[in-house]
Amino acid sequence: MQLHQLKPVHKLKKRKRVGRGGKRGTYSGRGMKGQNSRAGTRFAPVIRELIKKYPKLKGYRNQNKESKYAVVNLGDLDKIYKESEIVNPETLLKKGLIRRMKGRLPNVKILGMGKLTKKITIENCEFSEKAKEKYAG
Repeated sequence: MQLHQLKPVHKLKKRKRVGRGGKRGTYSGRGMKGQNSRAGTRFAPVIRELIKKYPKLKGYRNQNKESKYAVVNLGDLDKIYKESEIVNPETLLKKGLIRRMKGRLPNVKILGMGKLTKKITIENCEFSEKAKEKYAG
């Protein structure tokens, strides 16, 4: 079978010819004058086409407020680390408490949830106020 041998399965629908007299009157629902009243007009609303091209994003200019820090709680450190171990982003990554962000080792922030019963050394990490109190005291 060739492309020129293909035929549609359904019958072609007759096109309604508007504005040629009959029961609908002279203008036949096309209004008076202008591009839309003429034959052969086929223009799409341009603004709709422009709007449809943009992705649907929520919020004011879609500000992605992704966190700058990987967050770890004191209670998690207490469970995983042993006495007098050093806690830093590298060891946290090895132990699986944090993950890389965009292929880089993230900044780590220690939060104060949970209790810290062991003496551990924390380096290269930032603290919340509550975590500072619990870690120092």
